[in-house]
Amino acid sequence: MQLGENATLEEIEQVFNRDRFATQAASCRIVEGGRGHAVCEMVLQDKHRNGMDNVMGGAIFTLADFALAIASNVGQPPTVSVSHSMDFFRATKGTKLIATARCDKEGRSLAFFTVDVVDDLGKSIARMTAVSSRVG
Repeated sequence: MQLGENATLEEIEQVFNRDRFATQAASCRIVEGGRGHAVCEMVLQDKHRNGMDNVMGGAIFTLADFALAIASNVGQPPTVSVSHSMDFFRATKGTKLIATARCDKEGRSLAFFTVDVVDDLGKSIARMTAVSSRVG
């Protein structure tokens, strides 16, 4: 199902909450979304922690990727990511992570995105940059 540019949060949730890994396994939640923009959050639980009791990089990546999927698909033809780069800045001391995705450059076939991940203490935790391709 393709979402229009003026999709409501409820319509966005109907589509993206079918991502069972992000929503059920990783407990990602959509806060807002639109063309070229999305905010998602993850309340941290024991299942997100690695053997050193820090939040696992894969959990942070999943949250960023989920926000990217929303920002790149709402109001656009179906879009898939073709390249990512993820920088991790620090371990979080907070209880929640928030990923904010934004489109830096939109083209006919490629789009460039940045996803910033911060914690509820206001600390920058990670940044993803991605190139996505329009497949629809």
